[in-house]
Amino acid sequence: QVQLVESGGSLVQPGGSLRLSCVASGFTFRHYAMNWYRHAPGKERELVATISNTGGIINYADSVKGRFTISRDNAKNTVYLQMDSVRPDDTGAYYCSVDRGGFRGRTWGQGTQVTVSS
Repeated sequence: QVQLVESGGSLVQPGGSLRLSCVASGFTFRHYAMNWYRHAPGKERELVATISNTGGIINYADSVKGRFTISRDNAKNTVYLQMDSVRPDDTGAYYCSVDRGGFRGRTWGQGTQVTVSS
């Protein structure tokens, strides 16, 4: 069974840092690119960052460029999102996701809540 389990979300003050983790199971993690998305109330879901299967290609949304860092450890089947200099508009539920293509489609984790507030 394919499963993605996020953790690390919490309440953090503006300007602070947070690291999210997503542990994958049930598929060959090292074969697939991984994504972090976020969804804030009243806003559309946003693709935050993508990392290729080897970690050699990384892309970020303009809104987080220079502040967030995506990384992965294929030995641990884990993808991370380091969030620095967070702002109130970074508040939302953060989800990791993998698209294995074809009939297997996209899988989502259950999400982890990040709240940026003083």
